[in-house]
Amino acid sequence: MLISYNWLRDLTGTKLAPRALAERLTMVGLAVDAVNERGSDHVLEFDLTSNRPDCLSHLGIAREVAVIERGALRLPESKIERVARQTRDFASVEIEDADLCPRYAARVVRGVRVAPSPAWLVERLESVGQRAINNVTDITNYVLQEQGQPLHAFDLAKLEGNRIVVRRARKEEKIRTLDGVERELDAEMLVIADAARPLAIAGVMGGEDSAVYDETQDVLIESAYFAPAQIRQTARALNLHTEASNHFERGADPEAVISAQERAISLICEIAGGEATEDYIDVYAKRTEPIEVNLRYQRIEELTGLQIVSQDAIRILSSLGFSSRDARREGDENVLAVTNDSEHSQAQQSNFFAVPTWRVDIEREEDLIEEVARHTGYERIVPALPVARGAGEYLPFEERRRAARETLVASGFDEAINFSFIDVSADNLFELLPGWEETEESGFVSLKNPIVEGATRMRPTLLPGLLEAVRHNFNHGTRDVELFETGRVFAAAEQRAGERPREREALALVATGGRRQVLRAGVSRSLDFYDLKDALEALAEEINVGELKFEAARVRHLREGQAAHVLVDGRKIGNAGKLADDVAERYKFRQAVYLAEIDFEWLLSLQTTASRYTPLARFPKVLRDVSLLADRPRTFAEMRGGVLELNIPECHGVYLVEVYEGANVPEGKRSVTLRMEYQAIDRTLRDAEVDELHKRVLNELKKRFDVQLRE
Repeated sequence: MLISYNWLRDLTGTKLAPRALAERLTMVGLAVDAVNERGSDHVLEFDLTSNRPDCLSHLGIAREVAVIERGALRLPESKIERVARQTRDFASVEIEDADLCPRYAARVVRGVRVAPSPAWLVERLESVGQRAINNVTDITNYVLQEQGQPLHAFDLAKLEGNRIVVRRARKEEKIRTLDGVERELDAEMLVIADAARPLAIAGVMGGEDSAVYDETQDVLIESAYFAPAQIRQTARALNLHTEASNHFERGADPEAVISAQERAISLICEIAGGEATEDYIDVYAKRTEPIEVNLRYQRIEELTGLQIVSQDAIRILSSLGFSSRDARREGDENVLAVTNDSEHSQAQQSNFFAVPTWRVDIEREEDLIEEVARHTGYERIVPALPVARGAGEYLPFEERRRAARETLVASGFDEAINFSFIDVSADNLFELLPGWEETEESGFVSLKNPIVEGATRMRPTLLPGLLEAVRHNFNHGTRDVELFETGRVFAAAEQRAGERPREREALALVATGGRRQVLRAGVSRSLDFYDLKDALEALAEEINVGELKFEAARVRHLREGQAAHVLVDGRKIGNAGKLADDVAERYKFRQAVYLAEIDFEWLLSLQTTASRYTPLARFPKVLRDVSLLADRPRTFAEMRGGVLELNIPECHGVYLVEVYEGANVPEGKRSVTLRMEYQAIDRTLRDAEVDELHKRVLNELKKRFDVQLRE
């Protein structure tokens, strides 16, 4: 953003030298990157943040200068001396979509003489990097630079039916814009049209057919307010970014529409001659309601440490355009009026401030405090501990959450933190958490103004972020990756006014490659599903929520036959398994990737199971291994459960030793080797007792699972 020093001096009467002024503006949060000498002028190059569209003009910067120097603005006069007839005698205005164009004003100037602009106007425009075209067009650009309100001039004779219609573009409609390019429009774009065709792309660029040329005699001056999101979307879709779109998409001032139009018409009548209509057509279909924010003066010191009296705060805010009023209201005896009483009285004072419509960044009390603090001086803020109003405490389930993280780290996983925004390419690629099964686009939460190009979804699952992290590691030569992440996932709420998206805390893990032993350079073994399973089971045991169950299942993003649902007390809380081949191909993975995702919020909320303590066994245990031929669908979990359901007090555990498929094993069968652990708490078991117990176990396995002993 380029600002002319001479122009600022006309508006404020500043006595600061250009570089001194640049330093002062930088100190109040408006960064000046450079000060360049240009003829008899100096140009200040600003790097403004996107939340300050009010400073995209000389008037906006002048307000800041006036506060810095405790001066006053010298607002330019708008005097229109020659007027005749009503605007409605020459044109009409209709808005078809008030959500996209809340306000549109039009006024006509007849009998203009289109010619080159005077030297002073050309010099002003060139100082801020704009090329002079003709006097009428240059004046609209001048007012844009001065007041921040984009304007457009139409040749009135070229308006079919003398109508202005603000509407969405029609299917396959085209327009040749002022840069000479023919552009195809779509139904999401807003256009300014006449009775027959589009004349301009609203808020972005005008069309060639209705432009002002040397033969133009009558002009219609447009001044409007367009929805920022709409202009941003159109400019991005057409790859057409202009001065006008830059202002509108950041948020123009809907209340500056008429004043900027009058300023332009005043200059047109003065420079290009002509006679203006007596009034203007102002279609204000959707009025912007001003907001009020309450400022408690004691909060300034609480948040910043700056000791500022209320009068100074009011002076700063009033100079910036905020109008204050006494906070006392009828029937409100808890708020004190602004007085010059004791310090105790002043500490309780507050005022309501009406936020000017050009300050789209002000919403709450903290915003007002920032305005006061930056003009008081950030350099005056000294380091201090915040005021403590109570003892610190953990958030709900924080101790269990910390224990879960520590357990996963101890299991060999590293914690990842990813963006909450993902690309639409992940839509419907992953199966979501139970109760989160939104497959239609309406079920996703989309951003109107994404921070990162393309990242328009708030994530419904943690898996895309983790897989991107895996790909990043692969691209940098790291093939052994174990990561976990906890974070919020989002789904659209019911379509009710003010309804916020649904949120849920999830936990996801991913493992691929191999695992190295401590002090060993080589990989000792490859990671697989059981590493995920072991980590999840250790987590559940650590936070004491009972045993996790794994049940074979079909999951959209997991390979069939190598996928499972995760259950607790019969409730499905997530899934785990090997990444499906088609998904792995999309990420260009050439090695097996295993991943899991569970409803962490629900798991943390479970009631802790009672801990039982038993004395250490005094007597030895007896181990018996047995190899069984079982049908392939039979699982170790089923067999283990069948044995434990016998409730044999001396049977302390069932463990998997080995699974074998190959030579000497019949088709459709596999060999499963189990280890039984027997132990009594009051005596040493004799071989005959163990034989009898082991026989009961084998008979149960044969009966329930149709297995055979393998010799």
